[in-house]
Formats: sequence, C-alpha cells, structure tokens
Amino acid sequence: MPAAARTPHLPAGTTTADVLVVGAGLAGLHVATVLARQGHDVLLVDRRTTLAGAIRTTGIFVRKTLDDYPLPDEHLGPPIRRVLLYPPDLRRPVSLVSDRDEYRVGDMARLYEAGAAAAADAGVRLSLGTRYAGRHGRTFHLIGRDGPTDVRARFVVGADGARSTVARDLGLDRNRRLLVGAEEVYEVRPNGEPPTFHCVLDPALAPGYLAWVVHDGQHAHVGTAGYAHRFPEGLRRAVARFSASAPGLAGVERPEAVERRGGPIPVGGVLRRISCADGLLVGDAAGAVSPLTAGGLDPCLRLSDLAARVLDDALTAGKPDALAHYDGAGLRAAFRGRLSLRRGLSHVRTPAATNAAFTLLRTPLGRAAASRVLFGDRSFPDRPTAPRVHAAHR
Repeated sequence: MPAAARTPHLPAGTTTADVLVVGAGLAGLHVATVLARQGHDVLLVDRRTTLAGAIRTTGIFVRKTLDDYPLPDEHLGPPIRRVLLYPPDLRRPVSLVSDRDEYRVGDMARLYEAGAAAAADAGVRLSLGTRYAGRHGRTFHLIGRDGPTDVRARFVVGADGARSTVARDLGLDRNRRLLVGAEEVYEVRPNGEPPTFHCVLDPALAPGYLAWVVHDGQHAHVGTAGYAHRFPEGLRRAVARFSASAPGLAGVERPEAVERRGGPIPVGGVLRRISCADGLLVGDAAGAVSPLTAGGLDPCLRLSDLAARVLDDALTAGKPDALAHYDGAGLRAAFRGRLSLRRGLSHVRTPAATNAAFTLLRTPLGRAAASRVLFGDRSFPDRPTAPRVHAAHR
C-alpha cells in the first residue's frame, strides 16, 4: 500500500485534503474508498484506536446487498432463509421461510479491517485515535495522539454515528427518534436446525421494538432494543433476562466470556437536510437505517454511493450547487409504509396488543405482509448511482 496511506495518526500542525471523512464505520470507509479511487485526496479519521473494537452493529447483510456488493465471502456467516416471529409467551411462532438466501451475518471486525486495507490501497489517509473537535469555516479541528491538527478541506463527510457532531456543526438535521440496543455475541456449534433469526415481540423485553436471537450455526447474537425510558430496570438487565429464556438456544452453552455490543439506533428514517455547501452526512448520521427493521447496512452503502457521486461532481466539475442534489426528503418516500409501521410498533405497550397483532400475522394476508417486509428488495436508491467500487472488497 502507498506509504502515505499507512499513516497511523496525524502529526500536529496543519494539513489539507479534498475531503475529510469523520468516522471509519462501513459508510465512512466506503465513501472514502470510492472517492480515493476517483483520484481525490481523502483523509479519514476515527476516534477509535482499532477498528476491531467497539462494534455497534449485529452485522446483518440482506440479499439485496449481497447481490450488489462483492463483500468478502470469508467474512460472512452461513446464509439464512428462516425467520421465526414469537409473541410474548413464545408459543406458536409464525414461521417464514424464503426460497432464497435472505441474510448473512458479517464478522464486522474483519470486514472493517478489510475495508481499512482497501481504503489504504486506494490512497486514503487513515488516522485512528483521532477525534473531530469542530470547525471554523472550512478549517476542521482534530485532536490526535500527537496533539491538535487543523485540516483545510473542501468538504467534510459526517459518518460519525447516530449522534453526529459533524451534523451539528454543519447545521444539518440530527436524529431525534432513537432506540437503544444491546446484544451478546459468542461462538456456537450447529444445533441440527437450519440457520434462523428468532424475533420476539414483547413490550416488556423490547419496548417499542423487538428482541432477537440470530443462530447461524457459527455464532449466536442475543439482544434486545427499545426506547431507553421504557426499560424499567435498564437495558443490560433486559438483555440478561431475555438471554435466560431466549428461543433458539436449546442445548447451547453460553461461555463466560462474551462480546458485548450496544448503542443508539436511529428509527426516524432518512433525515431531510443531510447536506449543505460544506459537506454532507452518510450512514447512521443521515438516519440511513430501515425505520422498521433497523437493518442499516444496505441503505448505508447505497447512500454512500450517492454521496460519492455528488462529491465527485462537486470536486471535478466545480459545481457550487452539486451538494444540493443530495437531499433526504425525496429518499424518505421509499419508506413511507415502513415509517407508518414503525410508528405503530412504537405504540404497542401491552402483551394483549401484541397478541392481537399475532392474530393478524397468522392469517395468509399477515404472513404475506411480514414476508414482504423481511424478504423484500426495497432500498434506496434502487440502483447504485456511483461506480461500484467497494471499501470492503480487497
């Protein structure tokens, strides 16, 4: 890889870049790599000292992503075709089985590391252990391990998560509707069952959302999410309580040492104002998460493609209004139905209401609707709008 791209951290002082990308998650890595391969000078920073730590996502990739993006197969778990939906008493789950491979769970630590290597190969200057500390005009202030650095950049990309500081500094919209989620991850052995997602709708365990077990024969992900103020004993206590009786774990021994993940989940849909003359937002910072399923990796990649195209136009053609076309209001239209369902789910507060919903789910119409949500092909944009060059592909 280029020597300049190996920079582990920035020296104190002043530097320049075409684009400063803040946050080296999937969205930040992807947009940085695409731009660098288009010949732009990109500086990518992240406050973490290693990308393999502090992972916040389960890492669920849907079929549409797997079809359109060449993710490294060795970092993906076995394909999953079956989803089981459970009411609070865990009896008579609704079984939905697709005739296609619908999901795979990624090893996110390895995917991030592969993405960082691809970014460096493309010429991205990656600096870990570097915190974004605000801006003055188009000078952006960073604090790294060697002290403060000022970056003169033409544009900044906020890929810094659901509570984006870049969004605040640019005066853009910020996520207001947030869930909090947590899960435990550990290795398992095949249990004789096909790889399965187990989803439990129980307002006591997951107020406003759901609890889940993903058992793909290699790893188990056991977690829950909901509105923070509706966890009477706290989120971690809810995860522990769910783990003790969670479905899909019969015969599975939970090891003492498990990986714990957690963080906020935007569920308000893509924000309306996600760009201005000085920069734009991608990933969770832009609200690019499915408002019903909270599966954010597919829209995250597609919105990053769109961001890279818009930034390339602005940098190469010098169009002063190029970023104005990066507008979240139009993208929200793709999720009107799911936004409505999301709001409906947030109001389910009692087991009786959940059981009533399952009465509908068990009908042919209810099963068809659930299959459309869980196995559908909708995302945004419908087609990648930038060259299909991908940060996680080596």
